[in-house]
Amino acid sequence: MKRYQIVAIAAVGLLFFRACTSSSGTRNTSAGKLPDEVDYNFHIRPILSDKCFTCHGPDANKREAGLRLDIGDSAFKALKETPGAFAFIPGKPHESEVYKRLISEDSSLRMPPPNSNLQLTQHEIKLIEKWIKQGAKYKPHWAFVPPKAVKPPEVDDEKWPRNEIDNFVLTAMEQHGLKPNPEADRERLLKRACLDLTGLPPSLDMMDRFLADTRPDAYERLIDTLLAMPQYGEKMAVHWMDVARYADSHGYQDDNYRSQWPWRDWVIHAFNTNIPYNNFVTWQLAGDLLPGSTREQLLASGFNRNHKITEEGGVIDEEYRVEYVRDRTNTLGKAFLGVTIECAQCHDHKYDPFTQKEYYELTAFFNNIREVGLESTVGGPETYAKTPYMEISNAEVKDVLSFVNRTDTNRLIVSVMGDKDSVHPTYILNRGVYDAHGPEVTAGTPRSIMSFSNLPPNRLGLSEWLFSRQNPLTARVFVNRMWQEVFGKGIVKTSGDFGMQGELPSHPELLDWLAVDFMEHNWDIKRLMKKMVTSATYRQSAVVPKDKIQSDPDNIWLSRAPRFRLPAEGVRDLVLGSSGLLVKKIGGPSVKPYQPKGLWELATSGRGILARYQQDHGESLYRRGLYTFIKRTVPPPSLMIFDGSNRDQCEVKRSTTNTPLQALVMLNDPTVLEASRVLAAKLLREKKEPVETAFRMIVCRKPQPKELAILQEYYKDQQAHFLAQPDMADKLIHNGEYQLPEKKEVPAVAALMQVITAIYNLEESTSKS
Repeated sequence: MKRYQIVAIAAVGLLFFRACTSSSGTRNTSAGKLPDEVDYNFHIRPILSDKCFTCHGPDANKREAGLRLDIGDSAFKALKETPGAFAFIPGKPHESEVYKRLISEDSSLRMPPPNSNLQLTQHEIKLIEKWIKQGAKYKPHWAFVPPKAVKPPEVDDEKWPRNEIDNFVLTAMEQHGLKPNPEADRERLLKRACLDLTGLPPSLDMMDRFLADTRPDAYERLIDTLLAMPQYGEKMAVHWMDVARYADSHGYQDDNYRSQWPWRDWVIHAFNTNIPYNNFVTWQLAGDLLPGSTREQLLASGFNRNHKITEEGGVIDEEYRVEYVRDRTNTLGKAFLGVTIECAQCHDHKYDPFTQKEYYELTAFFNNIREVGLESTVGGPETYAKTPYMEISNAEVKDVLSFVNRTDTNRLIVSVMGDKDSVHPTYILNRGVYDAHGPEVTAGTPRSIMSFSNLPPNRLGLSEWLFSRQNPLTARVFVNRMWQEVFGKGIVKTSGDFGMQGELPSHPELLDWLAVDFMEHNWDIKRLMKKMVTSATYRQSAVVPKDKIQSDPDNIWLSRAPRFRLPAEGVRDLVLGSSGLLVKKIGGPSVKPYQPKGLWELATSGRGILARYQQDHGESLYRRGLYTFIKRTVPPPSLMIFDGSNRDQCEVKRSTTNTPLQALVMLNDPTVLEASRVLAAKLLREKKEPVETAFRMIVCRKPQPKELAILQEYYKDQQAHFLAQPDMADKLIHNGEYQLPEKKEVPAVAALMQVITAIYNLEESTSKS
């Protein structure tokens, strides 16, 4: 690319650059005002955790003076090293040894010790003082207390809320001196809703129809339309693939092919048909154990078999079988309970009330599968699924499994669940070593969450336990993740950790209201999504006024719409969808689009059908990012550069980065360049105003006059350039396999192609809001 072209593209990019203002600052709390009621979970425990638990917390190896402050019973006992003294005396801060040490002027007595580099602020000390005066009441961890129905609070501005969500959000805004942003304009609101619910940009026709719809319920009608589209299931499935650690290869060194994609087809089908969340999860955990289990329910149980599986000769069979059991247990903890249960594999959890014994009681639910650590080494189609598996016939695809998009007549097998006839014993493993058997245990769950009693000691009983109305985590964890999908981060920011070390919810009453409402309405996922995206909170503008940058830089109180980059699959889908290249076929085997040569060959054992990357052709090049082939040892670089997951383990939240490599992808990736070429040729053939139309199709709004003028000037420059140098135009358009334009069209197509590539590289193009 010529230097002046780069400068021109950069100028265009700078004009349209609307990056979010971000900050690493902490929550803005008033240091001078104490709450009327000081709460242990929300005010005191965070202080103790940050400043005191290092020496007086759950880690017995580091505990000083025999004092443990994370448990009330211990904190109220007489101190061993200070006879007659107590850490806390309810109602009497000046007789409580902790408070006396906090305010002591004697450096030898002061806590935390000066050499610890830990120090409480005066506000924190006053909070502890007031808490002691109010009785020093310890409470169970907030996430382990079942959510209760909460009446939405009354607000001063009664006109703003559109549903119950807004009452909670506006109350928090008012408490922090904030006001909501105005509603976003219709173009941006349409783009936001389409990307959130279908993962695709709106078409020009949809834009025009929505802008012309003056009915008062036009937006609600739009949401109903989007929820009914088959692309909704695809969009929802992207997140679930991360949760389920879905991949198209077994993992480990050989990393051979696995044929698990029919399970993915089921997930899309389940979201589209709106199977209630309790059934959606139960079928995946225990579909094979349901009375009269159907073929669909058996297929759903493939969720449990998505973990990595070795095919390397010479491994110890039992070691890897135990590893598979652990994977399923850890996935249960993160995916459905939002806790770091894996920390208890080798010892009692250091921060959460989970014992090692409870961890292995939980593994007992998954320890009876008819599987081995090493079933077979790399080979032919018989290794593409591991025992137990189901075979899907052509007749079943035509009848009971019609949602499976079978494209050939080869044998189709999928790994699923199936228990042994006898019970496999489960042991506590000393230090987590697979063959270091300790005491034998039976199936059970962590008591701190909810006891497991009067339920079948199998995966079906485990699912009943998960969806008990008294389980404090299941509903909270899921609604929080859906909130994360819509608003960029969860009400609990650490969506995979609701435990003691996780973040506190920014809007605890709202989280509980959503959880209870979700359960009371039959775990209806589409209803939950509609409730969120029709709220006034969601419909706000994403503009960031200067005063809000200062008062709430991280948008904790939701006084504006969030703005963040699309997920990796979404970037690809935007490019394909806006250019008209996208093939909207639902489901089917994964595809291998363009990829730099040699990547697989450099990281392979040389065995199996995945030793070399064999790129697909035809319509397979233009499938959604959801269908891109995931080889665990060499995941797709174009997705990974945009923070995609390699699916090694359950992942409930992706990182979001900004790197120069992302810009290089958008400027050089064959898919982006091919899409630019195809869209350019299409617009020139249709005789439309090409620059403005391209902008609308990609950015999803009409350009402002200044924006349009700059782009049109760049277009003229490129036309002159390529007319003078037709060889360069010919070289540029040879990107991708889609049919090339006629020779006479090449300079015009190349010029417009450059403009469209510049538009794809705008920050606004690949941002949700």
